[in-house]
Amino acid sequence: MKKVLLLLLAIILLSTGISDAQRWKRQRYELSIGAGVSNFLGELGGANQIGTNYFKDLEWSLTRMAFAAGLRYKLSNYFALNTHLTYGRVTGDDKLTQETFRNYRNLSFFSDIYEFNINFEGAFQQEQIGHRYRLRKVRGARGYEIYTYAFVGAGIFHFDPKTVYQGQTLRLQPLGTEGQGLIPSRGKYALFQFVIPVGIGFKYTIDNTWGVGLEIGVRKTFTDYIDDVSTTYFDFENYPDANPLSAALADRSNQSRPGVTSAQQQRGDPRDKDSYMFAIFSINYKLKSGRGRLPRF
Repeated sequence: MKKVLLLLLAIILLSTGISDAQRWKRQRYELSIGAGVSNFLGELGGANQIGTNYFKDLEWSLTRMAFAAGLRYKLSNYFALNTHLTYGRVTGDDKLTQETFRNYRNLSFFSDIYEFNINFEGAFQQEQIGHRYRLRKVRGARGYEIYTYAFVGAGIFHFDPKTVYQGQTLRLQPLGTEGQGLIPSRGKYALFQFVIPVGIGFKYTIDNTWGVGLEIGVRKTFTDYIDDVSTTYFDFENYPDANPLSAALADRSNQSRPGVTSAQQQRGDPRDKDSYMFAIFSINYKLKSGRGRLPRF
């Protein structure tokens, strides 16, 4: 009789463990919507020093609002795929830095970023779904309330740098401020580009359905023209048919230092591609999955 009872107890415990282990499959899909901030790392603006990489060159005062919506699909308790559609504005202004050459250059821009990505997430611990871990006098291990993960992915984004000149907002890419379109070696840059998001996220599970999260990520791009600045000043004087606005917006210095902004002098640094970042606070909603593994509303 004892053996029978022990066998039944073992079966019950095993079935309970399997049920808990498979619980995530009943909520594989999770919707999210959020808001946060964006910032930019490129040639324009930056810290009060010669341009450096990443956070050392960040101008915090140029932080702007960002918004995102996403759908997560759990592959297991530790891995997931997450797709986002994110909007944010990035901007840069040489007037905000006291570094001599950047301040003298006196260029500025802003651009709306529209990004679509698919990220692979790897968690540092298992996410516990359900509220039983918070009930008093209920035995069992207490689950992690904060779910932490790292992510890397791929995506595509659209940008379109603009600036304000004499009270007008002008698109910079069609003007070719570095001679794009005037000589074969300088073609117009594409406004759609590939991007690699990399970052870390945190989720807090409220109950079986709702949760909140924070995701912080840097975007590595393959273009140096988000701010319309990359190479050298162009010799517009030898191209009389060029748009006068192109020359005016290519060099907005006060001309107090002759030669600094003359043709072939450094305007940007093509060796370092532009990047931008998002920090998004989200509200998450888990969808129950039916027998066909599809979301059930």
